[in-house]
Order: sequence, then structure tokens, then C-alpha cells
Amino acid sequence: MTGREDPKANDLFFTCSLIDYIARKTKNKRSAVVNALGRTSVAKIYDLADVYHSDNIDQVSEDFIEATHIPEGTFDNVADARYAVPSHWDIGKVYKRLILGIAREQKVDIIEALFLAYNSFVSDKIDDYNSSFYYYAPQNILNAFLYNEIE
Repeated sequence: MTGREDPKANDLFFTCSLIDYIARKTKNKRSAVVNALGRTSVAKIYDLADVYHSDNIDQVSEDFIEATHIPEGTFDNVADARYAVPSHWDIGKVYKRLILGIAREQKVDIIEALFLAYNSFVSDKIDDYNSSFYYYAPQNILNAFLYNEIE
């Protein structure tokens, strides 16, 4: 391992940040974006994140939107926010930590953990920028997922 964190954890961070970027751009829930991308595209993003990270994120997002035919939606949690909006990088970090925890606790691979995270009730809570849930400690967010309840 070089640097402060495992390179694959950084690749996951980029993958989650790109998912959030695409969701904001297309006005879709994060689960809809992940499901539209599908496992093949998500795995490609994750595997090539170090390359995509060097490119313009707007262009990378546009390429995946076109390739997977992600439609324009009506979910706009950024416009609905009454307070400061976290960046797609901020939310990418929240999801990265959650996914790593799910993979560890449920002994599944990263891509499976990613789909579990984004298709859970926790994803809706993270994406509600009018609540403080996305600010919760990473272990509390993971526990909400694992025990299917918020403490």
C-alpha cells in the first residue's frame, strides 16, 4: 500500500463520487443510477477509476449516461436542500465507508456491497440533505444498514 489509504479504497471513493455526480446531473435517485449503470459498468468504473479520475468528471459522467441510457429524472435533492449541500466528493466518501463496512461485515465483494448499500433505505437517508444523517459517524451509518434501523 502506498499513500494514506489502500488504492482500491480510493477507487471506490471515485466510483461513489461519480455515481453521485451522475445522479445530480440526471436528477435521479442514487439507486436508480446504480441500477441503470448495472454491474458491468460499475465494475468497469471501479476497475479503471485511477484512469477515469484523471479525466474530466463531466465528460466521464456524460459517457456513462449515454452508454447506459440513463434518463432525466425528477429527483433533485440539491434543489430541495434548505441548508449547505455536501459535494459529490463528500457524499462519495460517506458511501465508500459504508460499502467497505458492508463488504467486511457481510463478507461480500465490493461490487455486491455497493449494490446493497445503494439499494437500501440508508441510501435515501444519506441523500436527504435536509437531515444530518450523512454527517453521522461511519459506524452509526453502517449499523443502521446492518440492523435496519436508525438509532
